[in-house]
Amino acid sequence: METKYDHLEIERKWQTRWSREQTYNTDLAGAKRPFYNLMMFPYPSAEGLHVGNCFAFTGADIFGRFMKGRGYDVFEPMGFDAFGIHSENYALKVGTHPWNLIPKNVENFRENQLKRLGAMFDWAHQVNTTEPGYYHWTQWIFLQLFKHGLAYYQEGLVNWCPSCKTVLSNEQVAGGVCERCDSTVTKKNLPQWYFKITAYCQRLLDNLEWIDWSEITKHAQRRWIGRSTGAEIAFTVEDHEEKLVVFTTRPDTLYGATYMVVAPEHPLVKQLTVPACRAAVERYVAESMAKSEIEREAEELEKTGEFIGAYAINPLNGARIPIWISDYVLMGYGTGAIMAVPAHDTRDFAFAKKFDLPIIEVISPDGGTHELNEAYTGEGVLIQSGQFNGVPSLEAVQKVTDYLVARGLGKHMVNYRLRDWGISRQRYWGPPVPVVHCPKCGIVAVPDDQLPVELPYIENFKPMGTGESPLASIDSFIQTPCPTCGGPAKRDCDVMDNFLDSAWYFFRYLSANDDARAFDPALVKKWLPVDMYIGGNEHAVLHLMYTRFLTMAFKDMGLIDFEEPFKKFRAHGLLIRDGSKMSKSKGNVVNPDQYLDGYGADTFRTYLMFLGPFHEGGDFRDTGIIGVRRFMERVWRLVADSEVSASPLAGSAELGPVHRAIKKVTQDLEKLHYNTAIAALMELTNELYKWPQQKKEALESLLKLLHPFAPHLTHELFERLGNSVLLADAGWPEWNEDYCAVEEIELVIQINGKLRGRAMMPIDVDEAGAWAKASELEGVKKYLEGVTVVKKIFVPKKLLNIVVKG
Repeated sequence: METKYDHLEIERKWQTRWSREQTYNTDLAGAKRPFYNLMMFPYPSAEGLHVGNCFAFTGADIFGRFMKGRGYDVFEPMGFDAFGIHSENYALKVGTHPWNLIPKNVENFRENQLKRLGAMFDWAHQVNTTEPGYYHWTQWIFLQLFKHGLAYYQEGLVNWCPSCKTVLSNEQVAGGVCERCDSTVTKKNLPQWYFKITAYCQRLLDNLEWIDWSEITKHAQRRWIGRSTGAEIAFTVEDHEEKLVVFTTRPDTLYGATYMVVAPEHPLVKQLTVPACRAAVERYVAESMAKSEIEREAEELEKTGEFIGAYAINPLNGARIPIWISDYVLMGYGTGAIMAVPAHDTRDFAFAKKFDLPIIEVISPDGGTHELNEAYTGEGVLIQSGQFNGVPSLEAVQKVTDYLVARGLGKHMVNYRLRDWGISRQRYWGPPVPVVHCPKCGIVAVPDDQLPVELPYIENFKPMGTGESPLASIDSFIQTPCPTCGGPAKRDCDVMDNFLDSAWYFFRYLSANDDARAFDPALVKKWLPVDMYIGGNEHAVLHLMYTRFLTMAFKDMGLIDFEEPFKKFRAHGLLIRDGSKMSKSKGNVVNPDQYLDGYGADTFRTYLMFLGPFHEGGDFRDTGIIGVRRFMERVWRLVADSEVSASPLAGSAELGPVHRAIKKVTQDLEKLHYNTAIAALMELTNELYKWPQQKKEALESLLKLLHPFAPHLTHELFERLGNSVLLADAGWPEWNEDYCAVEEIELVIQINGKLRGRAMMPIDVDEAGAWAKASELEGVKKYLEGVTVVKKIFVPKKLLNIVVKG
């Protein structure tokens, strides 16, 4: 009698048993073959997990289950990145205080969704970044960076989100807008805390050459670090003592500099502007500050600017060069000032044309002069360049720089796009900055024995928008004695960027319940660096850059003995729905609950991985998940409703399909090629249905291979086959290469390119053998009667095409 595949009953049974028996809890100290399998922990800020979370977590869990099957002690923890703007804004939206909202969200995420996915999360090592036991050590890490000169406090021009009412790091601005709310980002002068990530630019860049990460992620980091080589040149300013310093990658074009441009926010603008130009310059500066950087950098927009009335002197030929301000020059790159060479730079050319500034050609492709209708940006030889005339432009880069260096007018320089990480946030929901501002002692670190500086409960946690956190209005929190002199002092009222919380969470998982230290050095030595980290590439220049910086800093401070946090990082793709990116405004966001209820976690997990290559993502469609559900039901019937023989597999007809599937699935899982592994499992299932009697060895192999995708179903069926050991502990099947060889293949037979038949033939069949067998097929013979065979096109192992006429 056919049994029913009741996914809800089966999943409840096995989730309860795994929890009761602590199947996936890892003995960190006693593990013999440690394997740290990490995934990006979620923000518990909304109603629950979305399908994108499930896609990422499932892909990571499949790899963890695969490695556990191969005999590793897999540690797969889970936690909650619960501080920060995401959580606070959701609390504001629903009108519930985050102190009350976040614990409920965490419980919903864990109990109603994450546990239902069937992942092998080790809940004994859960972390929550909002708990004092966690942010105690986030604050301690801040203080270690401060003590080692890697955290500093200064006023500066920062990215300001007018909607979130807080500062954003450069990495949190995408295309000139806030990466969280899409509001246009402006600039504001505020005192801020910074981490000196720029001290690690070259190490961050160099290590990209050898770390085993997805190339798309490494490419994003290389671009963001933005190393460029060139020269720093000091221009004398007429009637001023100050020098105007520029960085250029093209010192070979110095003779072609016909004007200078400084960023509107450059500190010398006020000093250098002459009185007659001051009103226009101040008006232009104010207008520029209201623009986003993406607007300012856009090449297609008309160039704007103001002459400030001052002149610089070209250090090579003594020419007077007018100084302008324009918003297409940014303070965030180089020195915030450029020498403009309109003949050889597209933006400079457009600016010069608009304001009728000279255009002097100094690089020529053929050594002659030309009428320029656009900037020439290629290579050539120098012209109109004094003693450097005739020198190839690439060679001239070095020669001009050497000339300037020898005369104290410039120096060789390596420049980076990466800027220091601003970590101050003028919000409420985050770990307070653990320092005190004392009028007598200056900035004083909170002593370790006074950590954590706990976040106080305040009724009104809305951002103030004044450049200060809501904590600034709480005297009982702000007013405090100085730890050094005992006099009246004030706590720092900002909280820290939640990206600091997530930059070290994988360390804390190892010591989640340790009140005495951030992490146990012995466990760190045993388990880190992380063996496999799987997550989204959208974090390439945020979280993934910060974790690398912090790990390097830990090493330099003597806390650990390695400097890269992850042995492997693999970026997964994104899911879309019915051809469109998922968004609430389009109404096409997939809530996983309805699919977990209606189809089951195993079907849902397997379908997510079958959508397409894991590194690309795929298109979620209801028709597709129905097909995967049918596959699960076929596997169920194959095992649960069959008479099963205990006799071993024998002969190539039995051994071949099973061993080929083991090899294919194993190799695909190693490369995270999940969709093709599932296709191989479907093919094996189809093959087994052809057998006159099922054999336990074949079914167990199928279940072990399917187990990472469908853990509940496979555990249940493995038990029904009479096994007392849990499938999770039953090991991974091995293939024998001798059984993997295919002895026969199906050859396609065509006549004049049209399919007329198929035939099983020896794998090494030649054209003559294929013709001999094909010509005897009934479906082929009738098309050969009364015609002449002109030629035969034979593609080994694939097809025989017979060309006829008549």
